[in-house]
Amino acid sequence: MPANKKYLSNPFQRFLKITGGFLGGYVVMLSFHLMMTCVFQEKDVVITAYLSGYVLWAVLLLYAFLAKNGWWVWLIYTVMAVVFYLLFHFLHG
Repeated sequence: MPANKKYLSNPFQRFLKITGGFLGGYVVMLSFHLMMTCVFQEKDVVITAYLSGYVLWAVLLLYAFLAKNGWWVWLIYTVMAVVFYLLFHFLHG
């Protein structure tokens, strides 16, 4: 039985969600762990990032597919990455 058309997104929205989930989620995960190096020792963050990095990236990837709009995913992930990087820059510097 085919899927109901009202639940499917158009190809461009699908592209935005896929790229937002993979690339945007990865950038947010990296910037988050970069910010965490200001709070904890770098070696502890690297060790923790082996597990928490994959979990955080998977959650961000899942959210991207559950969202209604791919542009909204890119906006949220861009803002989160910039905020994490600015916190790193001001706390570390």
